[in-house]
Amino acid sequence: MKETQQSLLLCLSFLLGCRINRVLPVHLTVSPSRSQFFEGEPVTLICEDENRPDGWTVRRNTTLESRKRCGDGWGKLNGSTCNISSLYKHETGLYWCESMSGSSSSSSSIQLSVSGGSVILQSPVLPVMEGDDVTLSCRAENSTHNLPAAFYKDGSFIGDETTGNKILNSVKKSDEGLYKCNISRHGESPSSRISVKENPTTSTSTSSSPSSPPPGSSSLHSILLSLGSSCVVFLLVLLVLLVKRRRHKTKADKGDDVTYSDVQITQLHQQRPKDVRPDTNIIYSSLRSAEPLSWFWRQSHSALSSC
Repeated sequence: MKETQQSLLLCLSFLLGCRINRVLPVHLTVSPSRSQFFEGEPVTLICEDENRPDGWTVRRNTTLESRKRCGDGWGKLNGSTCNISSLYKHETGLYWCESMSGSSSSSSSIQLSVSGGSVILQSPVLPVMEGDDVTLSCRAENSTHNLPAAFYKDGSFIGDETTGNKILNSVKKSDEGLYKCNISRHGESPSSRISVKENPTTSTSTSSSPSSPPPGSSSLHSILLSLGSSCVVFLLVLLVLLVKRRRHKTKADKGDDVTYSDVQITQLHQQRPKDVRPDTNIIYSSLRSAEPLSWFWRQSHSALSSC
């Protein structure tokens, strides 16, 4: 029992370590918060981590370079913040945060698009929460006011807006896709992907009763989702070892019980009195009850022979 408790404590400690490393990962934020920019616009990329404000850098993959770090030929790194004073079209690509210590810790990547044209679509750069309202804004370069625009999702027309703003009410997973816009006599924007993430409050209320979830259920859900594959594998291996050990001990205990029972049964057989005889009345009654049936068949056979 003591060894089992020690193993469980070791497992919980390991899982807690996994939770600390994964529940609060580093996030890459973009300022201004959008995924499309005109050439020449500035942008600031910030690696945010509540546990470690410094020690992060921004890397990117573009058509001209791969895994290039901020400050190495592009941008200016200040702590965990990367500043780009003027964007160019070739800087379109994937951007993410990565630990400067050389570990494999990193954030999710985001797509930034630099338009060489005169129209961009301003849309959320990060995944939006299911149930939220999302506003898409179509903007023309050097325009002092909003212009009417047509909006498209995955290449299909979804509506015209005189204000140049398209509102997606209470978004759901089916709203995910590539969006773009077009302003007459100005041109078309690049496409940007909108991703929708599941709302943990909605999923909890859907899977449970209509009453409000118990306190702490959402935090437990977050902990379970944050466990990495290595934690799960470790837990499974540990559980298998504990089950095998328990079964081995149970089999040993059962073996002792069977041997003791055999001895007791043998002693009971030896103590039975010798003058006990089987009940012959049952056998005699069975034979007597069978005689009328035998007589009937003999009489039937004789009658048939005489015919």
